[in-house]
Amino acid sequence: QVQLVESGGGLVQAGGSLGLSCAASGNVFSINAMGWYRQAPGKQRELVATITNGGSTNYADSVKGRFTISRGNAKSTVYLQMSSLKPDDTAVYYCRLVQVGMEHWGKGTLVTVSS
Repeated sequence: QVQLVESGGGLVQAGGSLGLSCAASGNVFSINAMGWYRQAPGKQRELVATITNGGSTNYADSVKGRFTISRGNAKSTVYLQMSSLKPDDTAVYYCRLVQVGMEHWGKGTLVTVSS
């Protein structure tokens, strides 16, 4: 079993910055990719950013140039540095880990951006 624990959410003013962390534990092996997704009230969950085992990154157009995804040295921790935050970034942010044939999700951390 794999557990994902997100941290770092909170309240920030528009234009501010915030960093999220996600630590994976348990049967963490053969990680293909990790990533961040978000779900705003009344909306579907959407991709924010992903990073593959090889280090390739992918970002939603809405966050390009403002958010940066990175991994820890152990590659079982993923970070999301968010800057120039907008009220539209308000959402619950979820961490996702993909292994061969399996995916795991964290419980989410709330990010609220006030105008």
